Amino acid sequence: MSRLLYTLALWLLLPWGLLHLLWRARRQPEYLRHWGERFGSYAPAGAAPAIWIHAVSVGETRAAQPLVAALKERYPDHRILLTHMTPTGRQTSEALFGDGVERIYLPYDYTFAVRRFLDHFQPRLGLIMETELWPNLIATCKARGVPLALVNARLSEKSARGYARFPRLAREALGNLAAISAQGEADAARLTALGAPRVEIFGNIKFDIAPPTEQRAKGEDFRRRIGQRKVFLAASTREGEEGLILDAWRQAGVDAAALLVVVPRHPQRFDEVAALIASRGLRLQRRSDEMAVGADTQVWLGDSMGEMFAYYAAADVAFVGGSLLAFGCQNLIEACAVGTPVLLGPSTYNFAEAARGAIASGAARQCGAAAEIIAAAAALLASDEERQRMRAAGLAFAARHRGATQRTLALIEPLIPAAS
Repeated sequence: MSRLLYTLALWLLLPWGLLHLLWRARRQPEYLRHWGERFGSYAPAGAAPAIWIHAVSVGETRAAQPLVAALKERYPDHRILLTHMTPTGRQTSEALFGDGVERIYLPYDYTFAVRRFLDHFQPRLGLIMETELWPNLIATCKARGVPLALVNARLSEKSARGYARFPRLAREALGNLAAISAQGEADAARLTALGAPRVEIFGNIKFDIAPPTEQRAKGEDFRRRIGQRKVFLAASTREGEEGLILDAWRQAGVDAAALLVVVPRHPQRFDEVAALIASRGLRLQRRSDEMAVGADTQVWLGDSMGEMFAYYAAADVAFVGGSLLAFGCQNLIEACAVGTPVLLGPSTYNFAEAARGAIASGAARQCGAAAEIIAAAAALLASDEERQRMRAAGLAFAARHRGATQRTLALIEPLIPAAS
């Protein structure tokens, strides 16, 4: 009955959903494309058996990178199907995997659309990255005998409260999954409280993402463009954060020779952030101009996608965006993996386990407000010794937490023959 009411609510919300796509398309025209896929209509699929990975957006798609590589090596006779919900997730997949995977939008959770999706691709196994519980999708996979596992799962207190409002629906969905692996003990405890019958704790697959050689080379190229100036990076910033960082940077009187690099999380905001920088009277240059950074440039805008490792490799100190305001923090693991000292704001619920560990190991520091972040950055830029200490701590912290991908492979390996 709970799932019946849920499905009825989905149908009632359909007009709103279509209007929402149109609204999002004002800033991202890509939302106007591939509408048929959202209702289970697809182009012809490949002939090889499919392993399906659902990665809703950018973060989940990046997290899937080591798992995709491991699955392709372990199961070379299978094709990898990636499903997304956002255009930026799909674009990230194109940048990371090219033609090495198939990519589509996952259909909305209408039973008819889910059935069409499963009929069309006939996956041998499904893996949901992090946390996306779609009751009709999960129930239909169970009925069809398609093993569906939730891997690299994370569940914040806020999300757990949301699912807890529909306890029967959440318990049924979690109970229909073939396996669940969580990033940390807190995630596992929340999933168990919602009704998950068995949850393994494997750590975060994102620790297994090795900085690509070409990204390190790009970081060296960025450093050549910048020259000898110290670099403070504001990485993966979210709406509202750039203005706070820019104002604090101006007011703090940081060494004039230092360069502020700002890389917004979402590409549709590049022009908006450029206007914010110009409105503060700061001399701006964009990464996309492919020029050396001028000696009088105060802010370098990272208006590119898929180069975050390169930006971290080129920075002396980095603030990880999404943590200054209540967005839960973006991926600090990438910075630690290249040894960049990390500064965090107060909001870290998306990476709670990793943030706690990085702070405890000395790889990261947590600050309360923008002014505190900039003050900490200025102090670090002035201390080669302290930056080197944090660099070593970050590299050691990242190395210590690797291995979740292999543990995940061991978890799902028995499921594939059962589905063949």
